[in-house]
Amino acid sequence: MLRSNVNRREFLKIAGTASAAYALPTSGKAAVSSKMIGIQVGAVSFVDEGVEKVLDVLQERACVNTLFLAVFTYGRGIAGRQIPGQPLPDHGKQEYDLSFHGGNFATPHAKYYKNTVLRDTRAPDHGDLDILAEVLPAAKKRGVKVICWLEDVFRTDLPHIEKLQERDLYGRNAETLCVNNPDYRNFLTGLVEDYTRSYDIDGIMWGSERQGALCDSLGATHDTPPVDPGNVTCFCEFCQSKAKDRGINVDRAREGFLQLEKFVRSARSGKRPVDGHYVQFWRLLLRYPELAAWEMLWTDSLRETYASIYKTVKAAKQTVPVGWHIWHNNSFNPIYRAEQDLHELSQYSDFIKIVMYNNCGGERMALYVDNIGSHTLCGSLKTELARLQLCGHGFQGGELRPDSPHRPFG
Repeated sequence: MLRSNVNRREFLKIAGTASAAYALPTSGKAAVSSKMIGIQVGAVSFVDEGVEKVLDVLQERACVNTLFLAVFTYGRGIAGRQIPGQPLPDHGKQEYDLSFHGGNFATPHAKYYKNTVLRDTRAPDHGDLDILAEVLPAAKKRGVKVICWLEDVFRTDLPHIEKLQERDLYGRNAETLCVNNPDYRNFLTGLVEDYTRSYDIDGIMWGSERQGALCDSLGATHDTPPVDPGNVTCFCEFCQSKAKDRGINVDRAREGFLQLEKFVRSARSGKRPVDGHYVQFWRLLLRYPELAAWEMLWTDSLRETYASIYKTVKAAKQTVPVGWHIWHNNSFNPIYRAEQDLHELSQYSDFIKIVMYNNCGGERMALYVDNIGSHTLCGSLKTELARLQLCGHGFQGGELRPDSPHRPFG
């Protein structure tokens, strides 16, 4: 168990050691280190500076021996340039990619997408560039591994995307896709089979930064503004059918979430229940145990998706490692943390990358406290926030103090 009085320097040393502790199976030339030293990188970096130049920089400055190459995403967070408005780095093209589109940055092979309506996903951002075909040969010459980094983020204007989207509490289409929808599940398994069979890759990592309806109803994330409790998912036909098979009363689950919506809206408007927010939340949970059951339904469905991806990759090439990007919500949401059962995940994982970004312990923690601190755990969360401030983490009233000498960003 870690000591409670570990200082910031010691913590960073411990975290750095832990994050490097997992080494993927070796192949090709010996890498810079026997331990995995990886970095997430998008195709745009190689387009801007050239493959050899980027690899030179990564190896010389950071001893990188593994690339988590963003090959599929419609989110610019892992595949685009710097966030607009933030300072640009001291290398690469000095401009923001405001027209980012995203998609598959490699070449889709049609035979792997016959069982899904989601087929036209080639990223148009860099013309006919196939980032795997460009980077893999150069990386292998240097003994650098390439892990395909896939993200569960999609555009709303893709052909047939509405057929895969989740449905919210009122039956409306959401922007997210349902992991219980056969078309989406088939797309994901087709995508990873395509990468595994079509390229000599060193691994697959998929990330889904989402959670179930209970956590989203409570606004238990750092989202600004917090998730609307009427927009939580998923209540589509596939999820309802699966719920019935598990013995969950769909009508009572929906009624429970409607009551939870009222509770959250009232709390955010400043109204305090007679017995307080925390007691009232538990009153709802005890009256409608379907709330927790629906949350677990979503979580189990995500795990089944993990297992399907894992099985598909192993059937294509047994030696290709498969792992998961675990959302930074794991750092501060105790419900989400409880759902990340590492023993369970180990049954269909070769590695797990748990997010430990610097701003998770700073601005995102503060935003999370602001979101959920307006109702269920109001008193206890604010108390914990005060303790963090006393420990020198630079928080003030749920926000970062810009003048603090102990800001989380160093």
